[in-house]
Amino acid sequence: MAKPTSIKLEDDLKKRVQRLADARHRSAHWLMREAIEQYVEQEERREAFRQDTLNAWEEYQATGLHATADEVEQWLVNWGKDDEASAPRCHK
Repeated sequence: MAKPTSIKLEDDLKKRVQRLADARHRSAHWLMREAIEQYVEQEERREAFRQDTLNAWEEYQATGLHATADEVEQWLVNWGKDDEASAPRCHK
């Protein structure tokens, strides 16, 4: 269930939001909710990517397993082709 939250906006930004809402035939409330939702989703994806990166780095430090950039590039060149190669194996 949605609960009210207040936000303080500078007058200029509030006017810009209202102009855009009017142009989109939406309420300023709808526009702000949409903007906040999109921003939060974007930042959640960014944080998940950051966590995945940190986890991969920790795994590499623990195991030393990796594929070189050249190995990955050679694999990607053939992606989607009939003679597509398997992904390069990780090694030390």
